[in-house]
Parts: sequence; C-alpha cells; structure tokens
Amino acid sequence: MKAILPLLAAAALAAPAAAQPSKADSPILPGYWESTNRLLSPIRTSKVERRCITPADVEKFLAGPSNHHYDCTYPSKLIDNGVIRMSGACVKRKGGGGKIKVAGEGVYNQTSFKITATIATEIAGIPISGRASTEARRIADTCPATPST
Repeated sequence: MKAILPLLAAAALAAPAAAQPSKADSPILPGYWESTNRLLSPIRTSKVERRCITPADVEKFLAGPSNHHYDCTYPSKLIDNGVIRMSGACVKRKGGGGKIKVAGEGVYNQTSFKITATIATEIAGIPISGRASTEARRIADTCPATPST
C-alpha cells in the first residue's frame, strides 16, 4: 500500500503535456506557484508545495508527476479550452511493481488549475484503487530570491 502512495500524489499532478507554449497561448503562466496535493483515498493526506515555474518548466509542471519513483505515459490526453483530461499508465522506474492505470480530469486557466485523478492496480492479486487531487494557483508573477517549498 505504501508503495502506491507516492503515485497517488503524482497522479493528481498528471495533466497532459502541451507543446512548448508561448506566453500568449500557454495553458498556464510561468511564475511562483502554490499547489495543494491531496490523497483522497485509500488514505487521506495533504501537502502544500511552492515552486518557481519558468517558461521551460510549464510543460513539465503540467505533463505529470514531479516524482522520481514513476514513469508515466498518457496516450490519451487533452488540454484545451479550459479542460484537462488524460488517461494512461505508470510504472516504477527502478523495477518492481506492475502497471498502474491512471485517469484524470480537471479545469485550468492561466493562473490556476484543479485536477482529480484515479488509479487502479493490483498488489499480490488484490485490486487497489485510489483518488487524489491537486489544486494549484499562481501566487506571484516572479519568484522570490530563495523560494520556499
């Protein structure tokens, strides 16, 4: 069970990737962002993070897990007209564990987004599912000299 908890948090951030955007057509604007990541099930937790998002970071921030434990791919993804939808799978980077199905949807504008995701996997033949969410908002146009996390 503990092995999938990092993935639940990662899944909530797992929005679809976009092409390297210009500021005018960027799904979100660069700047200083605060995100609240919640595990909704099977165990409830919450974590608030602040991070600087540069223009080069926009795609990575929206593209998925900021998590070094899993590699995720989303063959089905949409980020358009304020709507985010994606479906795919994640696997552990260092082997061990099977494929974990991930599906998420949410809404966005250039200064905020909210995504809810579900996961499904099996551990020792027992089906495990969970839900997670991320709410993020841009809190400043520029980043502080020493950002807090």
